[in-house]
Amino acid sequence: MTFELLLVLAAGLFSTGLFGALSQQSIVMIMMGIELMIGGVVVAAADFWYFLAPAAGSGQVVIVAAVVAMAVEMAMGFAVTTAIYRNRRVDTTDMAEDLKG
Repeated sequence: MTFELLLVLAAGLFSTGLFGALSQQSIVMIMMGIELMIGGVVVAAADFWYFLAPAAGSGQVVIVAAVVAMAVEMAMGFAVTTAIYRNRRVDTTDMAEDLKG
């Protein structure tokens, strides 16, 4: 695969995630859109690392850190969403607007 093709893939993932995050009302679907956006950023970072500095190990560390942060973010998000649903039976963002701080 070429550099440009992988960047198009990353842009497609990011764009699909952005559309999903902005067009949905379900909390879980918004989180899935955010996950796709982060995945697009990870693909772009891996692409830049692979084609611009493949000998440097720092690119791998950044990518692994981003994937770990992505997993932790989704675990915490799903935990909060599950707690909100169990307490209030709320599963859309419109119904959860009273949670503003």
